[in-house]
Amino acid sequence: MLQVLLFAQARQLAGSPRLEVPWSDGQTVLQLKEALAKLHPNLQLLIPRLMVAVNNDYAEDGTRISCTDEVACFPPVSGG
Repeated sequence: MLQVLLFAQARQLAGSPRLEVPWSDGQTVLQLKEALAKLHPNLQLLIPRLMVAVNNDYAEDGTRISCTDEVACFPPVSGG
């Protein structure tokens, strides 16, 4: 299982600050987004804009994730 932290609107839509996602080491950020959309349909509209950090670094869709990585998801933030 992969522990995923959720922030801001992602947390609100999922109804939880943390999710457990069935996971195999080596799967990618894109696969994580697909899994989140299936597990929590409320997140589907947010997924295309969802930002993912792996071990405190922003990650691209092709970044591989292991079960021991720290993963956080949050929508883009705008401000002034």
